[in-house]
Amino acid sequence: MLNEDKIKLMTGIALFEKREGKRIFPVNRFFRSDYISRHMFRSFFSYTICYMLCAVTWVLYHMDRLLNTLDIREVMDMGRHAVSWYAAGLVLYLVITWLVYRRRYEYSKRGMKVYVAKLKRLEKRYEFQNRAKELSKEGSRHDRASRT
Repeated sequence: MLNEDKIKLMTGIALFEKREGKRIFPVNRFFRSDYISRHMFRSFFSYTICYMLCAVTWVLYHMDRLLNTLDIREVMDMGRHAVSWYAAGLVLYLVITWLVYRRRYEYSKRGMKVYVAKLKRLEKRYEFQNRAKELSKEGSRHDRASRT
């Protein structure tokens, strides 16, 4: 005999796992600070590599200007500007990374609570059904004992 409530619950859980599983389940393995710092660490390296590639491209594009001037003060000023732009961009990028991954972590934790609530509801349905079966078996035993 099929129980429609249990089928609906299991279908809802399966759809939830399929839609939200990729976003929610990997986050569950980490504490919030570990999850966010992991992504900030990756963001730091990716930003640094991208900045270095852009800086090398800019230097190669303006090589003739750099070689013509070769004034140490001007080169030092350009280096200071490059470092200040790098630091400002890095801080901005890390703040954005922190905000995005904090929000993703909170979203995943809320989703995990919904998922666990659905599983608990399904478990209660199974417990209720098992108790009902046990009570009906005990009732039939008492009926047989009273007949003899």
